[in-house]
Amino acid sequence: MIHQPTTIDINCDVGEGVGNEAALFPHISSCNIACGGHAGDTQSMRKIAILAHENNVKIGAHPSYPDKENFGRKVMQLSDQELQQSIRNQMSDFMKVLINENLTLNHIKPHGALYNQIAKNKKLAAVFLESIEDFRAHAILYAPYGSKVAKVADRRGFRIKYEAFGDRNYNDDLSLVSRSLSNALLEKPKDVFEHLQIMVTQGQVRTFSGNQIPIKADTFCIHGDTPSALEILTYLSNKFPQKGIYLNK
Repeated sequence: MIHQPTTIDINCDVGEGVGNEAALFPHISSCNIACGGHAGDTQSMRKIAILAHENNVKIGAHPSYPDKENFGRKVMQLSDQELQQSIRNQMSDFMKVLINENLTLNHIKPHGALYNQIAKNKKLAAVFLESIEDFRAHAILYAPYGSKVAKVADRRGFRIKYEAFGDRNYNDDLSLVSRSLSNALLEKPKDVFEHLQIMVTQGQVRTFSGNQIPIKADTFCIHGDTPSALEILTYLSNKFPQKGIYLNK
């Protein structure tokens, strides 16, 4: 059991072409902006970074496999050098936008298939971390609890926030239920709230099999491209304060 916190961080993946950021941002405290790998371009990065700043939402980079065709959700067979170069290019493009707008990078969260792969593949995790080494001192890494990338990052001196997902079902090994399965997503606001409340107040996640497994989480993701994302976040904004839990703006 963990003590119930008074504040939580809720993050969203944004800049992915949905165009709902202005509606979402009042309900979240950090965001992960697509950097051109799976979605996004200089124009969208700039627009959304400025909007995040105006809404007091912490700005994060959301690099991925360079695969807009599959939205970064399929594993790519790249050499270590090719992957590192792509991630460095994405981060460079994003940082140019932030520097030009005098904005601050708070965190880095990899996207999609890359996120899932480095969670379980120690070698690939090391390759990814090498590509963002320049940001180790001043940016937080969002990574899943118990993952290979979190463990390697900790040894390398990265600051880490453990991330959990409010709108995704979990397997007993704390991996996410595959998006290829019909039970992968939680789309009803009440279901998401109940899923999150157990994680926030009990330090456990209820898996799809019905078990409750210990988990640590410092930030909770609601995917911005989930059709009911705004409905979910509005519900959470109303419901959590009733339980004494507030957004960490």
